[in-house]
Amino acid sequence: MEICFIINPISGTRKKETLPGIIRNGLDATRFEPQFVFTERQGHAHELARREVEKGTPFVVAVGGDGTVNEIAAALRDSNTALGIIPSGSGNGLARHLHIPLHLDKALKTINAAHVKDIDYGLVNGQPFFCTLGSGFDAHVSDLFAHSSRRGFRKYASIIAQEFIMYRSQYYRLVIDGKPVETKAMLVTVANASQYGNNGYISPLADISDGELDVCILLPFPKLLAATLAVRLISKTIHRSPYYRGFKGKEIIIERTKADKVHLDGDPFKMDKVLNISIIPNGLKVMVNVEKRIKFS
Repeated sequence: MEICFIINPISGTRKKETLPGIIRNGLDATRFEPQFVFTERQGHAHELARREVEKGTPFVVAVGGDGTVNEIAAALRDSNTALGIIPSGSGNGLARHLHIPLHLDKALKTINAAHVKDIDYGLVNGQPFFCTLGSGFDAHVSDLFAHSSRRGFRKYASIIAQEFIMYRSQYYRLVIDGKPVETKAMLVTVANASQYGNNGYISPLADISDGELDVCILLPFPKLLAATLAVRLISKTIHRSPYYRGFKGKEIIIERTKADKVHLDGDPFKMDKVLNISIIPNGLKVMVNVEKRIKFS
């Protein structure tokens, strides 16, 4: 079977020049005939993946971070071409949710198994997301990180620490499957998968194939509790905090006070003040890790 590896050469911190040879050595040659292409600019991964869909290529593998995965998945959605992931970014949110190993050799075992499942994805104002959509503090941090010359978790954490003290909660009006919710919040995240990346679980109970999105609201909280909430985020207990409100829905409207940044799977975009969000059930085929128990509805 044909399989195309689309490699983002600037994702993460590892150099990618030798990756095709390493991947070829670890790939099951009795099953796959690989090709390798490198992205050259933002949006190029989407173009390359769309070309493979038109050719009928059975598998396209994203070798990069969450932004690369989003671009390629957006091209593969609602097609018969399955997404594979070799995570090499800063957060690797979707890969982590699917328990795809971060180590290259182990990730290739998932590719070789070629075990495919259908998962949901979300749309916001017509743009797809597969892991999380965020408005508020998480989008603010995502924007600063995207414009930073340094990558990696340490830089991400340092931006959070620097910006947290000065950030002010915003007012939001939501309608979730027809039910209104009005609140001030540090952030409003709509989650398809359980985490942002780096094992930061904003929606620990999220099911990526249940036909619903999780709406996660972090209310204003005393600054002294920041460390406690950070521990909850990592320990999968953020949903038990008194400063957290969680909902499920299929059709969601988020109205903000002005047009502002959002992040889609970690990448920042400016959008209108009204966000119209919906779930597309079972719209993407993904190669998953059969060695881990993952909940699929």
